[in-house]
Amino acid sequence: MSEERLRIEKPKTEAGGLPSVFTALQHIQQEAGWITGTRSLLQVNQFDGFDCPGCAWPDPDQKRSAFEFCENGAKAVAEEATDALCDEVFFRAHAISEMAKWSDYEIGKSGRIARPMFRAADSDHYVPVSWADALAHIGSKIRSLPSPHEAVFYTSGRTSNEAAFLYQLFVRRLGTNNLPDCSNMCHESSGVALTETLGIGKGTVTLDDFGKAELIVIMGQNPGTNHPRMLTALQDAKKQGARVISINPLPEAGLISFRHPQHLVDLLGKPTAIADLWLPVRINEDVALLKALLKMLLAREEQTPGAVLDHDFIATKTDGFQSLVADLKTYALPDLIAKSGVPTAKVEIAAQWLAETKRIIVCWAMGLTQHLNAVDNIREIINLLLLKGSIGKPGAGTCPVRGHSNVQGDRTMGIYEKPKADFLDSLQKNFQFEPPRAAGYDTVESIAAMAAGRVKVFVAMGGNFLSAAPDTDFTGRALANCELTVQISTKLNRSHLITGREAFILPCLGRTEKDEQAGGAQFVTVENSAGVVHRSQGHKRVASAHLWSEPKIVAGLAKATFRGTDGMDWDFLISDYDHIRSAIEKTIPGFENYNVRVRQPGGFYLPNAAREGVFHTGTRTARFTVNALAQHMLLDDELLLMTIRSHDQFNTTIYGLDDRYRGIRGGRRVVFMNEKDVVRFGFREGERVNLQSNYDGVTRIAEDFVVVPYPIPPQNLATYFPEANALVPHNHFARESQTPISKSVVVRVVRAVSR
Repeated sequence: MSEERLRIEKPKTEAGGLPSVFTALQHIQQEAGWITGTRSLLQVNQFDGFDCPGCAWPDPDQKRSAFEFCENGAKAVAEEATDALCDEVFFRAHAISEMAKWSDYEIGKSGRIARPMFRAADSDHYVPVSWADALAHIGSKIRSLPSPHEAVFYTSGRTSNEAAFLYQLFVRRLGTNNLPDCSNMCHESSGVALTETLGIGKGTVTLDDFGKAELIVIMGQNPGTNHPRMLTALQDAKKQGARVISINPLPEAGLISFRHPQHLVDLLGKPTAIADLWLPVRINEDVALLKALLKMLLAREEQTPGAVLDHDFIATKTDGFQSLVADLKTYALPDLIAKSGVPTAKVEIAAQWLAETKRIIVCWAMGLTQHLNAVDNIREIINLLLLKGSIGKPGAGTCPVRGHSNVQGDRTMGIYEKPKADFLDSLQKNFQFEPPRAAGYDTVESIAAMAAGRVKVFVAMGGNFLSAAPDTDFTGRALANCELTVQISTKLNRSHLITGREAFILPCLGRTEKDEQAGGAQFVTVENSAGVVHRSQGHKRVASAHLWSEPKIVAGLAKATFRGTDGMDWDFLISDYDHIRSAIEKTIPGFENYNVRVRQPGGFYLPNAAREGVFHTGTRTARFTVNALAQHMLLDDELLLMTIRSHDQFNTTIYGLDDRYRGIRGGRRVVFMNEKDVVRFGFREGERVNLQSNYDGVTRIAEDFVVVPYPIPPQNLATYFPEANALVPHNHFARESQTPISKSVVVRVVRAVSR
């Protein structure tokens, strides 16, 4: 994006309202047209419609609006329902090397991929290929590998339950657990911490709990951009008297105030103030802040015994309390507050609200999960909730807010490189084969294995692996080191342009489209952040006659690979997806009577013992933990960078070039910097700079960013991904979860050479 098009405006102080309406309609009109686009929007998140291809925020269990979508959901639908086609004419006109120079935004606007495409070795063009030839080639290559562990099978969180279950079944029949997924790069830290402390790697609250909460704490999250429908839940909670605390390095418009874009009163009157208190924590100093709050709660409990902590809950439902108390005594409160960067007066207010409140929900997202000590961040949240007894009661609990709309369901279906023994035992019993027991590669391990030549074939079911992964240049070289890469996709993305020696693009149906199989029209199922499994059925005419559904593609890969030697009737499974769901029912607890219950409006809740106050940990109790403070020893010329989304993107999909709420128009290569740091380093607003990181003697550079003074803590920076992913080292990741450290990268800012 040229320098002349970038405009910097004053950040907004409210989200939603008429601008959200106009922007949503503009995207629908430009991509899909009024008729097709409007029809699709009216089916989003409806009982008989399709699940939004955006985030995993839960839908109301009972009554739903006719417009059950947000601005970014409308953008997601518009992107998928676009009438632009990326067909053989397109690929004939554009060389791969040419497209690789385009921005992610330009690549994404190429349209829906219309038919299977093949890149031959040493060719600079994709050419059309039949499904039969593509599958035969891929199957032959996989079958010829000396070891199944030389193949990696990645999964995006948009994949349906049915496709994910078949995918893991295919891969494990092949003989490997190399099943990395997008969870490895986002909420893996949440799952690890929650499983250890509460016995389940999922959140414990439902959507209804927000209306019963007294205090909602939102940490490391920007719902106004990333999960806009969450603002409706927060608005409703405020009307019921709840307080909201925002803990985040940046002020975010959606947490300042909100106008519901579908409510006339909101559009004409005053917006609803959302956050009652903002705590501007330094990047990744959340443990310091939480420890300060815990110490203050203990002090208040000493002053008024029995009035602050839930002693009965602690005594009967938890273990490790005394170790927590002993650890907190080793810290001085002023030191913790100073380390957090939050003014003392604000910390005291937060502590008082926590002390006098019993029903507390804590929500968080990737602002907490992508650090070296990310698991500690989440465990410290659990400590706070356990002190208050705010687990397993209405209006209280944990809420890790997921990104992709079925990322939680994929994990439930067995998309995991470290499967549990009971899941593998169930596969063995129901499908009469011995699944592999050794752990497979997660995302960062897959990148390292490809780079080292230990992986020859990479298959991705959805997603944009290259742009989502850390260390862009290294990851690109790792992919190029493969003999074959396969992308199952709806639209063109950067992962199609940095490929193995040979490459295939296999085009699949989107959420909005009709899925017709031998048994007639089909629907798929997904799981949202609240653990609700529900149906999703598109009704739009398919973009191209050459598109296959994801389950059909997986079945085709399995048939081409095994050639009938596995004893599975893959055609039977995909002829009617009820057959797949029956197999899931036999294999995974909680899916009893699956095909009947999922046809009920709104679906059904999966079991969640922690929600009921039952904890399936090793001690059968919820567990307090002792967690270390973050250790960022920055030199004077170093700053701590976090990557963030703009308002015009969802994960790696770039909808446009504006970040309306933060005042950025017409460009993405900006770096948000504290105003005093701008002066200290001798920069000026609008100046162009380069960003450099140095880990293990390797210097990584992201070039040509514009300095934007912003209310962010000193020595902290923020900029957008995937543009800044090149700075994130692939071999530095969270302890225990191995999630890349994308939210706390040590960098230097240097003046760009004039051009």
